[in-house]
Amino acid sequence: MNAIDSPLAQPYSDVILIAGFLGAGKTTLLKQILAWETDLSDTVVVVNEFGDVGIDGDLLKSAGSDMVELTSGCICCTLSADLIQSLTAIRQRFNPRRIFIEASGVADPSAVIEALAAPQLCRSMRLYKVVTVLDADYWEARENFGQLFYNQLEMAHLILLNKVDLHDRDKIPAMLAQMHTVLPACQVVPTVRCGIDPEALWSDPKPKTFGLKPISFYRSGGQAADDGPGQSVRADQFVTVAFQDEGIVSEACFERFVKALPWEVFRMKGPVHTGDRTRVINFVGGKFDWADWDGPAVTKLAFIGWDIDGEQVLEKLRRCVGK
Repeated sequence: MNAIDSPLAQPYSDVILIAGFLGAGKTTLLKQILAWETDLSDTVVVVNEFGDVGIDGDLLKSAGSDMVELTSGCICCTLSADLIQSLTAIRQRFNPRRIFIEASGVADPSAVIEALAAPQLCRSMRLYKVVTVLDADYWEARENFGQLFYNQLEMAHLILLNKVDLHDRDKIPAMLAQMHTVLPACQVVPTVRCGIDPEALWSDPKPKTFGLKPISFYRSGGQAADDGPGQSVRADQFVTVAFQDEGIVSEACFERFVKALPWEVFRMKGPVHTGDRTRVINFVGGKFDWADWDGPAVTKLAFIGWDIDGEQVLEKLRRCVGK
């Protein structure tokens, strides 16, 4: 990235914090994100290593974005001032559109959020999203990790339940149900090697109130317990389902359909034609929003789920057409 002469060219920089316990897959996720775009001239990556030797930074340097490494400490404690200083310098020198911060495995996201509220930063940077990568093994052993581990999850807008391919597939629905019960404000997506589509990451996050729950609540876990066209394709327990129909979809029926989707359906997107209007629904990890649509008046939806019965999903959706 070349230095920008006018520091006011970019009104603010979006900060995406990637958190997660040790070995969850944060660097894998960041490498995938950086591979999505060919032009990284407006992106800076800050990597925080807890030890004296930076490993993750070396793995990422080939990606093509500017790299800043903070070592010999954690940005949640000894390197907090260094983080503020580094972000201030990054803003002044590069004026980037985006800044990725890969926190160390022992970093508390609340410290980064507090740093961004510092007077030197709050007028030129905003926290766009906190993405936490969670090794599915760690969720099963969550009672052993304490409040820091929970904070990494509770403060996330998006949680990637990673390495689900290494688990009995029958356990994944129970994990997703537990997480949605304990962390109702978070989007939760099961992944293999942090595989996620770009739109799921870049979709605008829902506002969050960052209030920490007591560890006793966290440990409680909680149990949450064809005439029309459509096609189901299966690969490695991830199922993609496509639906298209030119008929009118009942809004009330479709709303019930969305609310009743199992947690294993973690992605749905496309236009929905309800007669008087057609809008695009964007559903990620249990949360959704609507956007305007100026294309054809048709319902055309794509679903991604973990080990779901695609035909059952399609059948329930078909019942909403023509009602």
